[in-house]
Amino acid sequence: MSKKATIFIDGASRHNPGPASVGVVIQRGKKVVDEFGKYIGETTNNVAEYTACIEALQRAEKIGFQEVEFFSDSELLVRQINGQYSVKDARLKLLMACLLQAKGKFKKFSIHHIPREKNKRADALANQALDELQ
Repeated sequence: MSKKATIFIDGASRHNPGPASVGVVIQRGKKVVDEFGKYIGETTNNVAEYTACIEALQRAEKIGFQEVEFFSDSELLVRQINGQYSVKDARLKLLMACLLQAKGKFKKFSIHHIPREKNKRADALANQALDELQ
């Protein structure tokens, strides 16, 4: 059985800041082994993107994956994690520290930017979590 997860993540915030949520899809090969959308309170879109990544890492660890490959439509998140952009916002710095700690539990970690059209399921899960508030 493969110990590598392919993970699609998305964070959403309506009225940035505003009601926010995350969407996560975890796959082993092409098979979805876990997916969820979750309301995370009032915050910014960038905080939601980081939260999605952290929660996905925690879930992947619980499932038992040793390698993770992430896909996100947040260019800022991907470039900050990959060291191409610095993290200036104080709240994002705290989240980055949590993320780095969580990703250190895996043998391999990578994250890639993808267009929104290729991240439809994670986006749908995040939006569904917000829609359920109303």
